[in-house]
Amino acid sequence: MDDTQSAALAEAPPALAAGGSYRWYVLSVMMLVYAINIADRYVVSTVLESIRLELHLSDSGVAFLTGVALALFYVTVSLPVAALADRSSRRNIVAVSLMLWSAMTVFTGLARNFWQLMASRIGVGVGESGATPASTALVSDYFRPLERPMAMTVWSLGSPLGAWIGADIAGRVADAHGWRAAFLTLGAPGLVMGLLVLLTVREPRRAAMDAPKAEPEKAIPLADAFRLLWRNRPAMHLMMAGAITALWGWGLVFWANAYFIRAFGMTAGQTGAALGPAYLVAGAGATLLTSRICAMKAMQPPRRMLWMLAGVTALATLPSIGMLLAPTKEIAIAMAWAFIPAIYFYVGPSIGLLQNAVPTAMRSQATAITVLMGNITNLAIAPLLVGRLSDIIGGRAGASATSLRWSMMVLALTGFWAAWHYWAAAKDFGKRE
Repeated sequence: MDDTQSAALAEAPPALAAGGSYRWYVLSVMMLVYAINIADRYVVSTVLESIRLELHLSDSGVAFLTGVALALFYVTVSLPVAALADRSSRRNIVAVSLMLWSAMTVFTGLARNFWQLMASRIGVGVGESGATPASTALVSDYFRPLERPMAMTVWSLGSPLGAWIGADIAGRVADAHGWRAAFLTLGAPGLVMGLLVLLTVREPRRAAMDAPKAEPEKAIPLADAFRLLWRNRPAMHLMMAGAITALWGWGLVFWANAYFIRAFGMTAGQTGAALGPAYLVAGAGATLLTSRICAMKAMQPPRRMLWMLAGVTALATLPSIGMLLAPTKEIAIAMAWAFIPAIYFYVGPSIGLLQNAVPTAMRSQATAITVLMGNITNLAIAPLLVGRLSDIIGGRAGASATSLRWSMMVLALTGFWAAWHYWAAAKDFGKRE
């Protein structure tokens, strides 16, 4: 970033005409939308073992049904919707997406066989594909460039909140009323929230906070966006770091409940009660700490923030390995609490830095591509890889705690790979400062 750009960013208007407090309302609403997104997506991991047993599936079979089916259609739809968000109302896209995936979450709870369940999960993927890119681009036009890493970190509080709902609340409902009731309970509130977005959120002017009297840039075609990102080394390393972090952390979380049920004889409700607070307390704590760190003047150079992300990810990889080697559930839960914060720590800074590293006219598309990469790794590659390896290791004996443990170990080691990409991104961002 050169001196002229830095000066322009520093001179950006301090608040929108809508008022300084209103932008925090919009940020809070988008955070809650994100929470519903995560809850509706990851409730399936809480009841994964129940679905597998009822439908008589292998580990790779249940992985395809619950994760890969959603990811394939998420990938197909997300980029066109993101391109639309860079040209039309992001508020409307968020609201419609939210109501669509919430309805499909309800239908998941009503499914009675393999094909109905797969169709419902595909619907969830189609609906969720539009929310995150449009939400982050909308929030970016309510905050100045140097505030965006902090704002995106506050937005990312929706992730631990949603994960807690999808684990603890959904687990308790599943123990009391069955796994289908968990989907019904989590899907209905999103329909109401979608109406709230439509009625109370105003669409901001594009590029309103980037510089005095800045005009929105001409929309960039998707093919050109790919080419620009490919040549942008800092952005590419940042996007790869996020994708591999999702493969590592969220891939492990996807299978964690099933592993605890098999290895330690716990129920869905018990695993949710053990891991849910880790998402909410440790995850939210890490997110709030990140927000505070991002607001520090000393952390404004991008390379410092990226060094921090590299170090935290590398260190957190160790307890993720320890969770799988722990001899007791108490130690395994403690190891989970130690590594889970890291899967939230990176989200806000990564998206905030990416928003500043790309042209205004392709922010939604850049975020969509990043989210797409993360969802391919953690919803398609991670579940299917672990499931297939577990089937191979289990052999004729079938799925077991041992087969799942050693297949998950492959994912645990990828945390070091993610840390390397953050370090490489820091080097490239440093060349641009």
